[in-house]
Amino acid sequence: MARLHIIDDDEMTCMTLEHLAMQMGHAGGSSTSLTQGLLSVAQTSPDLLFLDVNLPDGNGLEAMKELRERAGDPVIIIVTAMGDAESAEVAIRSGAWDYLQKPLSLPKLKHSVERALRFRQRHLSPQTRGTKRDGIIGTSPKFQECLKLMSSAATSDISTLITGKTGTGKELFARAIHENSARCKGSFVIVDCASLPENLAESTLFGHRRGAFTGAENTRQGLVARADGGSLFLDEIGEMPLAAQRVLLRVLQEKSFRPVGGDNVITSDFRLIAATNRDLDREVREGRFREDLLYRLKGFSIDLPVLARRQEDIRPLARHFVQHHSRHGLTNTISEEFMQALENYDWPGNVRELALTIERALAAAQNDSALLPEHLPTELRARAVGAALARPMHLRGESSATGLPAFKDFKARQALLAEKTYLEQLVAEAAGDPQKARDISGLSKSRMYDLLKKHDLSLT
Repeated sequence: MARLHIIDDDEMTCMTLEHLAMQMGHAGGSSTSLTQGLLSVAQTSPDLLFLDVNLPDGNGLEAMKELRERAGDPVIIIVTAMGDAESAEVAIRSGAWDYLQKPLSLPKLKHSVERALRFRQRHLSPQTRGTKRDGIIGTSPKFQECLKLMSSAATSDISTLITGKTGTGKELFARAIHENSARCKGSFVIVDCASLPENLAESTLFGHRRGAFTGAENTRQGLVARADGGSLFLDEIGEMPLAAQRVLLRVLQEKSFRPVGGDNVITSDFRLIAATNRDLDREVREGRFREDLLYRLKGFSIDLPVLARRQEDIRPLARHFVQHHSRHGLTNTISEEFMQALENYDWPGNVRELALTIERALAAAQNDSALLPEHLPTELRARAVGAALARPMHLRGESSATGLPAFKDFKARQALLAEKTYLEQLVAEAAGDPQKARDISGLSKSRMYDLLKKHDLSLT
């Protein structure tokens, strides 16, 4: 039996959906306002949530993230009388399972509920139990979604593309996919496409025979052959020369190739995992990446978030890195002031930058028993202090006698900082293109400009 909850200001809709839940053998409850719904789902943790868009005290789409966090990540089905293509697209981008327009069809409702609950059951099944995830730390909702995708990718042999900014952990995820797959006993072969010389790319990937070209003094096995029975990880595949892309596509189709200068065909049974920090769709449009190869790579896609968008993971990551270095004889506690400085920084270098920063701080601390802000690099401290002072005075909060602000003030402070950080990155990513900013963020036009104005930002 599953738990269903409805948040809708139309009492007839609530009654209809509660009756449907009962008919299907599930428990149902309802709320007629967003405020009431937020309280109810936190207490009942429903498996499935029906959510209206236009509520008396707020917008359901904009509340999805908070509802999901409070309710323990339920499957969400949007139900609305004012459906439109833009809202439907925003809902799906935000993680909704389905988008239904009133008046509701009971057979369609029942079918959607059955499919949604089967989906949730699969994702709550013990597929991640015992999953190897060395060095992959995070509990934020966005990161948990990535972990679920990683676990799903590991159960198949389909090509997987991992995207994300530098330092977000693409190689860690690629290695985890391999180590949790049926190929875990095979080799995990890494190819750094960014360092492949164009004239030697094919030789590096597919090997060569002695005398095939000037300098080929010995026959050499290529990396693709070494990955036979295991996984081939093409890191920064967006940097791969076009000529090598053409040959790679043929290899993916045929699972065989000839070494440079060779006559014999060699087969290699490998699973392909690729990663990039580039927008490959844009690279295709600009003629730098093959469209047919991109289709091959996108069998399964995982997009890793920047650290600024998973701020709640900064503390566990910092503790993890401190513990890691403690195994090397460095033991330090972490002061609250040190943690706050980490949280006030925007981390352009993402998790990799955080790891290096912790290592530097431990070195600076030497024999000190606790890590303090003074042990951080000056540039980081300066930017963190600047970010803190940039917040409105009423959100800074009065500190208690211990120096710790009230929880509601701290939560509001962090939410505002995360919102501004996201918008700054959105402006940079969109490069002045409002439509692209809306596509990336999933925000409506009016909502996007309201947020930009709130933080004194502009797309121009």
